Amino acid sequence: MNDMSANSKPPMWSTAACAACKIQRKKCSQNCVLAPYFPQDNTEKFLLVHRVFGNGHVIKLLQGLPAEQRGEAVNSMVYEAEERVRDPVHGSVGVINDLQNKIAELQSIMVSTQTELADISMRHANLLTLIYGGSGPHYYNESALHSEDTHISDDVDPMELWEPIWK
Repeated sequence: MNDMSANSKPPMWSTAACAACKIQRKKCSQNCVLAPYFPQDNTEKFLLVHRVFGNGHVIKLLQGLPAEQRGEAVNSMVYEAEERVRDPVHGSVGVINDLQNKIAELQSIMVSTQTELADISMRHANLLTLIYGGSGPHYYNESALHSEDTHISDDVDPMELWEPIWK
């Protein structure tokens, strides 16, 4: 008799219960949905998720997902549970709101900095125009510096012709 089951290796399975079954004092079966995501040595992780979501909801959610998405779902539940324990009112939504407010603040700073940079560039261009006699910074040539036409009269102080950049 040729028995295939006698020659094949049994699936690798630990006799120790996963963290979920250990906390619930249940026997952990081979088809335990929670075992791959809550190992025996990581009970704190399961306790957080269990406290916030409940065991039944976690199992139902994981069973409704394809196997390749379950790990990310567990990571998301752990993060949400941590944030919910840290901030019971807002949870991770509070973190999202804080980050959105920070983004809006930084965008506002960026716009004001871009405006200030454009203002400085305009002042610089105006100053070059005054110094080079209307030829503008794009038409600058070395001979225009020594030309009599672009000379600012001696009775006008050049420092009065432009606004200071820093106030």
